[in-house]
Formats: sequence, C-alpha cells, structure tokens
Amino acid sequence: MRTILVPLNVDAAMPPGGSTLFNTAGTSMGTTWSARLMLPPGADGAVLTAALQGELDEIVAQMSHWDEDSLLSYYNRAPAGSWHALPPQFFAVAEYALQVAGDSSGAYDPAAGALVDLWGFGAHGRYDQPGFQAPQAGLVDKFLSHRVERQPVLDHAGRRLLQPGGAILDFSSVAKGYAVDRMAACLEDRSVRHFVVEAGGELRGAGVKPDGQPWWVEVEGVPDCEAIGQTIVALHGLAIATSGDYRRSFQYGMRRMAHTLDPRSGYPVDHDLASVTVLASTCMAADALSTALTVLGPDDGLAFAEQRGIAARFLVRAGAGLKETTTGAWRLMMQ
Repeated sequence: MRTILVPLNVDAAMPPGGSTLFNTAGTSMGTTWSARLMLPPGADGAVLTAALQGELDEIVAQMSHWDEDSLLSYYNRAPAGSWHALPPQFFAVAEYALQVAGDSSGAYDPAAGALVDLWGFGAHGRYDQPGFQAPQAGLVDKFLSHRVERQPVLDHAGRRLLQPGGAILDFSSVAKGYAVDRMAACLEDRSVRHFVVEAGGELRGAGVKPDGQPWWVEVEGVPDCEAIGQTIVALHGLAIATSGDYRRSFQYGMRRMAHTLDPRSGYPVDHDLASVTVLASTCMAADALSTALTVLGPDDGLAFAEQRGIAARFLVRAGAGLKETTTGAWRLMMQ
C-alpha cells in the first residue's frame, strides 16, 4: 500500500526562468547535511554552500554539548545564580524547548543533560564505550530529587537565561531541527525559494523541482520490522522529523534500553512505541515534538498531538510487526 501526503496549502509559483538544479552537501553536528535547490540565474552555488556551512558552524559554536568551548557548555559549567545573555539562535531554541517542556508537563526536558550523561547517551562515558555500566537506582533518584530546583529560567524581555545551579542543558533533540530551519532561512534570504534541505535525516522543503513536482520524500520506517506500506510526503512548506527507538540502544539484562529517556521517571521509555514522525511548518517543532510524543507514549502522546492539531504518525510494535496510528491533522493530508 502506498500513501501520499500533500500539504493543504500549495503555492503554484515556479522557479525563475533559467534556474538550474544544484546539489551541495557537507558535515556538521556529527552528521551530514545536504541541500537540493533551484539556483536562480546569477547565483553562485559555492557562495551558497559556504553560507549554509557558516549557519551550521554558528549553531555548533553555540549549542554543541560535545564542544567544551560552546556557549551551551559554558552555561552548563556556570555558577548558580548567574544570568547569561543569549544570541538570537540560542534564545530561539531555548524558548521553544522550554515551551514544549511546559506543555508536556516535563515529558520533554532540555535541562535533562545530567540524566542523558548518566545513561551513556551524552558526550562522555558513552554506552558504546568499554567499561560503561547503567546507572544505579540511587544516581537516578538523585537526579530526580534535584530536577525542579535545577530548571533554567528564561527572561524573555532581557533575552537571558538563569543558571540556577547544576542545570545541564542538552539541545540534541531540538538543535538539529533548528539547524535545518536556519538552512532554509539562509537560502530564502538569498532569494532561493525552491529547495529541500536536510541534516541528519531531518528535512524541510519549499517550492518545486524543475518539473514542477514538489520535493517528494519517503517517511522513515522501522528497520527491524516488516514495512506496513510506503508513505511519501510532498515537502512543500513542510518539515519532517522522526524519533525512533532503533537509533541508539544497549542491552540491560533482558531489556533493551532506548536512547529516549523519560525525565519524569529517570529511565529510558518503557513502552512499545517504535517511532513517531511529525510534520510541521518548522523542523525545530517537528524535531522537539517527535521526541516529546515518543516519551509520552502511544496513548498519551496521541491525545497530546490530537489536542494540539499536530500531524503525527505513531508506529507501535505488535508482535513481530507494527501497528500504525495517525492523528487527524496527518490524515487530512492523505491521498
């Protein structure tokens, strides 16, 4: 079975006459990025490539939890009670991430970096390195006991962030999506309106290809399960991101520990939800919401998404196969 998703609003504008298809790519944030675009007459592809790489380099400099010299790492080491002025990129990500944290009652938490490190999914002491051991219950309990007091406070008017003491930010579930949005903005600022940009498998598209067709992409499936049918989406003014339990995990006794952690319990999620895909107008939203819905699980996550009009697809493990559930907003785009 093949399902096609098309956005409800379509702009019929074609690329300027004389435009040519241009492909470019690079590396950033520990992964690869790419862009396919209709290059207007007179535009320089090499200049665009350098501009895209520059946008990504700036995000790494601000928000990398791997780089000890990043603004995020500096904030994480800062003393209690210190306020930190934020550049526009960092502020936008922090503001949205904290909004999703509040909306989800803490199921999504950008300040759960200490928990991420405990479970070996951070920059150091990783689960796939020799000698790693899953944290003992006492360490998890210690994180939970300090969680409320270690929540950052955002001063919206002053565009600054309070370090309450011990807050460890981790933007890995939102910064990559934001990076894709910055790539899109970079192209649009240079009068490129027809493109699809991607970083680490998260995508955003606008306009059309040379033949007038939208940028079609296949929605990610679950590698270790039999496919339930092909779903393709027209990335025309849309972004897409998927969170899946198959990306990173390790065996803990008889249980597979997925990299998605529930900050409310302190442990990896423990349900049969294999993946969540979200379609949204921005990739930052798709990125963060796919993670939040994964933590919430197949029932609470579906209810959360329906209440907010989120276009989401849930794939739930059912024996050796999968069961698909979609929200009303997702079904509205189906053909």
